[in-house]
Amino acid sequence: MKSLGRYLMFMGRLFVNREPFKVYIRLFFDECILIGIDSLVIVIIVSIFIGAVMAVQTAVNLVSPFIPDYVIGQIVREMTILEVAPTFTAIVFAGKVGSNIAGGLGTMKITEQVDALEVMGVNSASYLVLPKVLAGIVMYPMLVVISAFLAIYGGYLAGTLAGFLTEQEYIYGIRVDFMEYTAFFALLKSFVFAFLIVSISAYKGYHTEGGALEVGKASTSAVTNSCIAVLIADFFLAQLLV
Repeated sequence: MKSLGRYLMFMGRLFVNREPFKVYIRLFFDECILIGIDSLVIVIIVSIFIGAVMAVQTAVNLVSPFIPDYVIGQIVREMTILEVAPTFTAIVFAGKVGSNIAGGLGTMKITEQVDALEVMGVNSASYLVLPKVLAGIVMYPMLVVISAFLAIYGGYLAGTLAGFLTEQEYIYGIRVDFMEYTAFFALLKSFVFAFLIVSISAYKGYHTEGGALEVGKASTSAVTNSCIAVLIADFFLAQLLV
């Protein structure tokens, strides 16, 4: 509970005595590149292969002759939109971006760069963390959309090239009985996950004390705590919205 209270107080500091809005514009776009653009490669690779694996595993386990082949595309679509794209990508995102944020802020903390900002009268928490949080909330949903598309496309490639179903059957499967609500739900989860990962990682990095060893511990703690928070949030969102 003590850590939760410190975390909530830390979040409150982001919006108190902050700098003029124009100061954050350049910082925001810099963070968008670091958080979003630099994460594209790992998201692309993971999404394509996860989609391919889902299609193959589904096809192998569909042994009943009464189940049409297009169900493979339907299952890949539902699993991708509801869980794989927002949640699985969040785990990768936490490992890639969360550790980077915690390590960067932790290094600034132990080298007294954060203290230097405070001496100059700058709200260091707001100046360093708020652009990261905003960039994460903006860029991560875009990564989720890209991940969903590529996972479905990866399933298409694996399913059709392996001969489990035809192109027409797969396309029909990803279209049949589609509900727009699932896409809305996935985007809603992506906003929540982005905020949790970036804010928790920033909190862990900002409160690093000690030396280089503690920076490594802060990065590890940021990733583990972010993943746990994402899974807990995923459970409660599923209970509330599904």
